[in-house]
Amino acid sequence: MAADDVRTDQCQPAAEHLARAFGFLGKRWTAIILGHLSHGSVGFRDLSRGIGGISDSVLSERLGDLAAGGLITRTVRDGPPVTVTYELTERGRALMPALDQIAQWARDNLPPDNC
Repeated sequence: MAADDVRTDQCQPAAEHLARAFGFLGKRWTAIILGHLSHGSVGFRDLSRGIGGISDSVLSERLGDLAAGGLITRTVRDGPPVTVTYELTERGRALMPALDQIAQWARDNLPPDNC
């Protein structure tokens, strides 16, 4: 077996893990939602207002994905009015240092958006 073959075999699991992570986190709005939730519990309407350009249906879908992935919890409080809030789980909080590093890399290496 050549040295390159060993190196490729050793790198493959990392590439697979990155593909899985970015397959989940790479959906539009997902990381932005997590960033908003990193500051604490937030209601649906506040999330919608805080994330300009996201439709309610996409926000609802992404929140469902994040809850199914165990990264956030959804809490319904009886009303009136009934309120629904979302919060990071321990698993979601564990992801934040990596997302913070990606955000820092973007600040340092990508041109600014013209928004």
